[in-house]
Amino acid sequence: MNNINRDLLVMFNQELMSPKAIEIQVEMLHEILFDVERTDNLAAAHEVIDLNKYKIYVKHASVRDIIKEQDLKPFVFLNCRN
Repeated sequence: MNNINRDLLVMFNQELMSPKAIEIQVEMLHEILFDVERTDNLAAAHEVIDLNKYKIYVKHASVRDIIKEQDLKPFVFLNCRN
């Protein structure tokens, strides 16, 4: 987990936590974010609103394919369904 290419700003009170405890907390945060940021989990929690075609994509596969696209068209939005 140490080879993750990510910048995080984590604020802890160093007087209350040892450096080892802070390191453990940051590693646990990386694990949580790794699971949450998977494409399948993002597709399950979001829908895509395409104002060019006046469509809302809710199906898992459609949302996942649109998220993976490199160049999104203007007026295509990712909306959280929570």
